Order: sequence, then C-alpha cells, then structure tokens
Amino acid sequence: MKKSGAEIVWEMFKREGVDVVFGIPGGAIMHTYHPRQSYGIHHVLMRHEQCAAHAADGYARASGKVGVAIATSGPGATNLVTGIATAAMDSSPIVCITGQVHTFLIGTDAFQEIDITGITLPITKHNYLVTDVADLAHTIREAFYIARSGRPGPVLIDLPKDVQIAETEFVPPTEEISLPGYSPQDTGDPELVREAANLVNKAQRPVILAGQGVMMSGAMQQLREFAEKTQTPVALTLLGKGGFPESHPLALGMMGMHGEAFVNRAIQEADLLLAFGMRFDDRVTGTLQGYSPDARRIHIDADAAELNKVVAVDVPILGDLRTVLTQLMPRIEQRTHTDWINQIEVWRGESNRRDILNRPENGHLVAAHFVNEIWEATEGQAIIVTDVGQHQMWSAQYYLNDLPNSVITSGGLGTMGFGLPAAIGAKFAQPDREVWAIAGDGGFQMTMHDLATLVQEQLPVHIALSNNNYLGMVRQWQELFYDKHYEATRLLNPDFVKLVEAYGIPAWRATTRSEAHDAIEQARQHDGPTFIEFQIAEEGEDGNVYPMVPAGAALHEMIRRPDNE
Repeated sequence: MKKSGAEIVWEMFKREGVDVVFGIPGGAIMHTYHPRQSYGIHHVLMRHEQCAAHAADGYARASGKVGVAIATSGPGATNLVTGIATAAMDSSPIVCITGQVHTFLIGTDAFQEIDITGITLPITKHNYLVTDVADLAHTIREAFYIARSGRPGPVLIDLPKDVQIAETEFVPPTEEISLPGYSPQDTGDPELVREAANLVNKAQRPVILAGQGVMMSGAMQQLREFAEKTQTPVALTLLGKGGFPESHPLALGMMGMHGEAFVNRAIQEADLLLAFGMRFDDRVTGTLQGYSPDARRIHIDADAAELNKVVAVDVPILGDLRTVLTQLMPRIEQRTHTDWINQIEVWRGESNRRDILNRPENGHLVAAHFVNEIWEATEGQAIIVTDVGQHQMWSAQYYLNDLPNSVITSGGLGTMGFGLPAAIGAKFAQPDREVWAIAGDGGFQMTMHDLATLVQEQLPVHIALSNNNYLGMVRQWQELFYDKHYEATRLLNPDFVKLVEAYGIPAWRATTRSEAHDAIEQARQHDGPTFIEFQIAEEGEDGNVYPMVPAGAALHEMIRRPDNE
C-alpha cells in the first residue's frame, strides 16, 4: 500500500501507541496535519510552540510514555528549543516533528528556513533530517526507541515539505533496531556489584540518594526492599520525589540547596552514599570541597557519562537501576542501624522547630500554608506540576508525596513558564487524576496564554498562583546577598482574577489561610479549569525559602529561618 509521508507520520504514531500530540500548524508542516483525523489521534492546539514541547514533556513524565510535539519550520521550530532543552536536562522522552522547506531549497535561506537539526544537536539525544520518504517509517520507529530507552531524552525529526507529500510503498518496519554505538546496558558488571554489596554490608551510617532514575527504571519496589533490608534512610532529589514514599519511616525528604537541614546533615555525616539514578547536580551537593567527606560512594546510573563526572565514586555501576538492585539484593545482608537512625531523628526534631505550619497568622498569607492546604485537601493524591522559583521549593517542602510520577517540575534547566503547559500534558496523560499547576506570578506570565488551551479542551486543571509581586527567588538572593538592592525584580502585575475570568475560568483570591482553605474547597468542586491567586508575603523571613545553602557553601552551612535560630 502506498502512503504519503504525512500519512506515514500518523500511521507510525499509531503503531507507537500515541494517542495525543501537542502542537501548532504552519505552512511547512500543514501537509502532515491534513490526514490526522483519519488516524484518530487527538491534537491539542497550544498557543506557543514552547508550550507544545512542555506539554509533551508533562505528558511523558506523568504517563511514562513518549510525548509528541509538532511545529512548523523556522520560528515554529526555534520556539521548541527551550522545551526541548528542558526535556533534555530532565531526561524526559519526547519526539518533536518539525516542518522544513523543500529539500531543493535547503541552504538557500528560503522563507522560514532554519537549520533546526544543527541548533538542537546539543540538546537532543539524537535528531534527523529526513530527505527520502522511504526512510521515514524506520526513522520514526528509531526515534521513539532512542527517546524511551537507556537514559530517556528528546529526539527531533525535521521533515521537508516534499518528503511529506511524496509517496512510497509502506511496509511496517519490524526488524530489530540496531544502532552502531548505541546499546543501552541493563545489567551491572558482576564484579562491581560484588564490591558494592561489600560496602553496603560494612557501612554503619549509610544514606541512599534517590533520583528520578528510580521512577524511570520502575525501581520503586526494589528501592523500598533494599532500604528496608539494609535499614538505610532515603534522601530524595527534587525530581526524585515520588520514587520513595515520603510517609515511610526511612524517608528523609528532599536534600540539597533547599532541602531539610537534617537531611543535609545526615549526608555530611554518612560513611556510605548510595546514589541511585541521580547525577550529583550542584544544587544537590553544594560545594564539592567538603561534600560528605567521610563517605565511600556507590553510583548506579543508566548513563555512563554521569559516572565520575561530578563526584568521584568508589564503585560506579553502569546499568538499569531496577536490574542492578535486583542483582544486589541476594548479596546484601539484613542490617540494622539503630544508633544512626536515632541520631537522624534527633536532628529531624531540631529541624522541626523551623516548621511554620502551626504558627498563627501575622497579617499575611505564608506560601507554606496554602501548599499545605492543597496537600491536606487532596490527601497527597494529586499530580503537582510546578513552575520554577520560590513556589517550586515550597511545593517540594510542604506537599509530601508517596506516589511515583506525581511531582512534575523543571529541575535541570529551571524553566520559568513550564508549569501551566506541563500540567496540560499531565492531565491528558492521567485524566482521572487531580492535577494542580502551582506557579509564581513571574513564570505564569511567560506562558499564561495557554489558559486558552485549557478552556478549549475543557481540562479540569487547578491553577494555584503564588503572588508576591516579585521575581521571588531572584529577589530573595538580592535581599540576602545584595543588601536588598532589588534590581529589576519588582513586578507590575495585572489583576490576575479578572484576567483569568476573561477566559471564562472561575477564579478566587486568597489573602488569609482561611480564605485559602475555602477557595481550594470551592475550586475542587468545579469540573473545568479553575484558578486561585494566593497573595503571599513579599519579602523578609516569611517571603523567603528556608533553609538555604548559599552559593559556594557546603551542605551543612545552611542559612536557617532567622526566627528559629
């Protein structure tokens, strides 16, 4: 059967299990859009191509499947770049299809021509320029395989107009994919596994550092069994939240720059660090000089490039985390670390004195209050999608999570504007789950045009806006390290409630904790999208995220909440 390039795109999407794509049509991709309805794949019309990439990213993280974004050539393709880079930094499997000018025009600076494969080479796992329609089906199949296998990541396919139009005999590709130089390794080296087991069996003060790789590997149960057998406490990265239930007795919580002080202290005092599917990001380690100085280190990761890249380790194991933990389990001994666990609990108790949840209100709403109200109302069962900034850290601190793939945020690139479009993707991935997009007033204004997408699709996503009239995280640094010189951080904001209501979305404003409680309850009763503006403290101790590891400091050198020193 002969098919056009455009038809092959949708046929292969169908065969790869794609049920929804996010995008914006344009001249160079218009022909590919034409046969879409015949294949029953839903298209979500976003309002900006960056949002299409973020939505595909949110869909991928919430579903565990590959997300798909589509854009036209030129500016449509370049608008995808930030979203692709976000997915690359956070190892999110997305496939992006971009239109391109006719093959005979490539290199002539034709209208809306851009070398998008060249531009995205550093931020994709792989990319393609397809010049022969006979190669298209195999290319798409290969792209999905690369995106989801090994360490996941984004793949881009650039598709010239004439390739979309051209026809070829369509034969579904079934041969095994073989890519020279690309062979993801699942099983860990047996000798290294034995070395790791020996270190685990000798450790007295071990700590597991669990990252997003736990969920990518599907190793949640293996991690839990390992932690319980060895009685090893588990600290989480920001993206690792959900990989280990935070209600578990061995759960420490989030580590790093805005992690709990007792968690960071435990890492600093440990004699063995077990890094599972994490990459020793600088926001996790603080300064490397003095990082956990007495600890031996085991690092298990699916990406060989991450082993010994940032932190030198004693046992680097390349492989799929679930597979490697399965290899380790028979070799590790049943352990108890009572003294170590008790010591950490003492430190935890000291940190709890910083807890502001039970403190009476002093005239303004504190962000921790409304995040905790959302957590209590949803019983910790919602998917939380955040933007980037102070609210992101407050959400991580005060929305405790037990479920995998339920905290979706831009960790590596720190992309403001990520929250709303990623929440759209997450809701399509999990239509039966409650989804909250928590954003700051700065980042929200970068992609708030996709409120129209929410309305057009009638998606019941709840938006919680943390409004302090500043670019809050930058302002916090200016307050603490630049003598309160608030340069270019004060925001002249619109009336957000009126703005959102103009889209036909029910909206509330809360300035006290009781108003926050009532607004959350009312919003949750609506079937469609809703919006709540929480007006919070602008600066000072209630307007800052604590604790905080300053730049260049070690993990134990945290700035604590001033009123609890």
